[in-house]
Amino acid sequence: MRGDWNKAVIDGDCRTVERLLPENVDIDSRDRYGQTVLMLAAQHGRNNVVRLLLEKGADMDVTAKYGLSALMLAVINRHTGIARQLVDAGANTRLRGSGAPGFADRTARELAEQGGLVELAAFIARSGRAEDGR
Repeated sequence: MRGDWNKAVIDGDCRTVERLLPENVDIDSRDRYGQTVLMLAAQHGRNNVVRLLLEKGADMDVTAKYGLSALMLAVINRHTGIARQLVDAGANTRLRGSGAPGFADRTARELAEQGGLVELAAFIARSGRAEDGR
């Protein structure tokens, strides 16, 4: 992943992100930890960047270390608006984390429940794509 691409996303710099996209930057490129820029934007609470990346076709269901997706990273970092945005855009809520204690075999809904984000957990469950219909 290009350093300027990574920095623009983490900083929430939509102008630079928009400028870099036509330069054939791979929207789903990964950093050394396997995270895409959508994952980084979700993790760092960059709502406008998440929106832009979704509009440009970023893959919502890529997973990286510990099997975590952008949705799961948004939930873990308590960025409920971004999590809702990803669910509304069709993110896979059936994905399960792996490996790390606290994340292993948990879905975004379960991570929300574990973190006390009851309303978000209910929203994910109502999305119609929840893993077990709860």
